[in-house]
Parts: sequence; C-alpha cells; structure tokens
Amino acid sequence: MSNRFQDQVAVITGGADGLGFALARRLAGEGAFVALVDFSEEKLQRAKTAFGTDAATFKLDVTDPIAAHKAMNDLVAQKGRVDVLVNCAGITGKTGIKSHEVALDDFDRVMNVNVRGSFIMFQAVIGHMLARNYGRVLHIASISGKEGNAGMLAYSTSKAAVVGMAKVQGKEYAETGVTVNALAPAVIRTAMVEAMPEQQVKYMTDKIPMHRCGTMDEFAAMVAFIVSPENSFTTGFAFDLSGGRATY
Repeated sequence: MSNRFQDQVAVITGGADGLGFALARRLAGEGAFVALVDFSEEKLQRAKTAFGTDAATFKLDVTDPIAAHKAMNDLVAQKGRVDVLVNCAGITGKTGIKSHEVALDDFDRVMNVNVRGSFIMFQAVIGHMLARNYGRVLHIASISGKEGNAGMLAYSTSKAAVVGMAKVQGKEYAETGVTVNALAPAVIRTAMVEAMPEQQVKYMTDKIPMHRCGTMDEFAAMVAFIVSPENSFTTGFAFDLSGGRATY
C-alpha cells in the first residue's frame, strides 16, 4: 500500500466504528495520522486501542459548534495541521414509514446530525486548511439523497442537503487548494444498515443492478482516492458508489 497520506492529518467523524473506522484504518495504512471523532466514549476507547499512537480520539457531539471548534483547534495545536475531513457521522431516523407518518422531532434530529453536523465540522476545519492552501473535505451523502428512498423521508432529505452543500462549497473554495466533494453510496453493509428492517434493506438492494451491498473495503478505497493529493481537480462533485443503481 502506498504512503500517499504520509505526514497528513485526517479527521473522520463517526470514526470509531462502521464506515468511519474502516476508512481510518485505510488512511492510517497509507501514512495518515487519524483523528477519530465520535459520540461514544466506549467505541472511541476500543478504536484508540486498535490504532495506538497513530490516532487521536475526540468524544464530540458534531452538532455542538463550540465543542467542534475547540476539538479541531486542539488537534492543530498538537499536530500543526488538518489535511482531510471526512464527515461519516450520520443517523437514519425511523424508516419504513410514509412521509405523513414521520414525527417532526425525528425529522429534526436526522437533519441536525446529518446536515448541521457536517456543516459545523466543515467550519471547524476550513480556516486551518485555508491557512495552508491545502485541504480535502468529503461529505458522506447517500444515493437516497439523489434518487430518494421511499420510507426514508428524513434520511433522504438530509443527504440531498449534504450533496447541495458539497456543490456550493466546492465552487466557493475552488481556487484555494481545498476541494469539497460528496460521496453517494448505495447500501453498504454496516451496523446502521443491519439495524434497519430487512424489508427496507431488500427494497434498497433490489434497486441495485449488482443485487448486493457494497463492502466497507470498497467504500474506504474510493474515499481514499477522493481525499488524496492525486484528486486535485475534481471539486463540488457527488461521486456515486452505487453498484449501477444511479440513473443520472
């Protein structure tokens, strides 16, 4: 495996398990120092044990701007830089229900974590990236944000907002050395997917021409390219990882 992230510092929200943890392993394997941001102290402790001195951990609610800015300022004080931010933290909310059945507090909670959280973390790192004229930001969206998944109103809406955010930010910072993109996966077999009703998962995989979930290794490999120095021209774009599902 290459060392294309040698001496770089990569921040991964939701980094203590699932997609975030798989990505952290990939980036660390290519030379990065990884900063894992998560809400679960227990998961962070396990992750810290797995990475040892190659990682820092931050117990953080990504919807709290004061805590997010403090954590990123502390990281830069320690390591001198932030090169990569990947916003993996996200929740699905209640699924398998129609829009008129969605509770407003559940809708607000999903939007708060998935959209507000990604925005806050972006604001917490962008100043540090601009100071060094380099950065890679990736917001993890979903194919449901591009095409809509029936029964997942709050989640699909939040991920559409994430795609829109990446497109705006990519344009705004295009001449700064900082790229901002989104990734729209179809179903990746994670604990979050395992927690969904099987009927909901079948509904989603039936739409995938490959008729299977993506793997966490496939996810991590694609993300590693998007946030690498090699990917210096593409910005404001929503990459697909869909097994052929995307129709546009």
